[in-house]
Amino acid sequence: MTVSATNLPERAASRFPSGGRPALPAAFLRRLPVFAALFTLTAVFGLWWIASARGWAPPVFLPSPDRVWKAAQIAADTGYASATLGQHAAASLGRVMAALLVTLLIAVPAGFVLALSPVGRGLLDPLIEFIRPLPPLAYLPLVIIWFGIGEGSKILVISVAMFAPIAISTAFGVGSASESQVRAARSFGASRFQTLRHVLLPAALPSIISGVRIALGAGWTTLVASELVAASRGLGYMIQSAAQFLVTDMVIVGILAISLFAFGFEILFRLIERFWLPWSRRR
Repeated sequence: MTVSATNLPERAASRFPSGGRPALPAAFLRRLPVFAALFTLTAVFGLWWIASARGWAPPVFLPSPDRVWKAAQIAADTGYASATLGQHAAASLGRVMAALLVTLLIAVPAGFVLALSPVGRGLLDPLIEFIRPLPPLAYLPLVIIWFGIGEGSKILVISVAMFAPIAISTAFGVGSASESQVRAARSFGASRFQTLRHVLLPAALPSIISGVRIALGAGWTTLVASELVAASRGLGYMIQSAAQFLVTDMVIVGILAISLFAFGFEILFRLIERFWLPWSRRR
């Protein structure tokens, strides 16, 4: 069997559809972000290990990974700053989760009001735009003066930081519901509440989840500031206590613990969005 020279480009194009280059397997392409993330983590850890091993920075500024691991074991077993690492983590996690729950109960309805009511938008929009750019340390003194130094003030500081992302994301999600879906629901006799429950809320859920993901980042960032207020336990309190005495390895342990919690919640909400909100990927 002979093949003419004129057919060779066509046969090559059929075998290599991407312009003469072999196509990458679909499974590899799906896992490519995971490989890229693992490469980044390995590169950062390797650079950290090399910098500490070669003494590019004094150990008080950049402790080695081994030293940080030993500090984590000490914090987990015997404790640091009057509590173990687990107790510090539980206190911080409780504050962030309580603040998230309070914020969801207030910010999601506020987002619906922003999207559905011109009067409500006029009332709430200036307040949200006033709060949104403020750093936590700016209003922390007022929170202490008005509400004292109890646990509620810590939760309030975190809630204020979480409020704007969730409210704005909710309003955007409600506004993304198509007019045809709303008209179809009303043509079938759906009441305002049923339209809200079965049309607007499902349309807004992906944006609400995105807002929660952003708000959790702001909440963990605000955690350190909130635990400056007469706290006796918490990862932020542990970091501040260690920083006062230049215990850098314990500072890094606290930072890594917060990062692991934040990363875990990010993965959790991505899985929720993937398996329980499949329509969000088709938008």
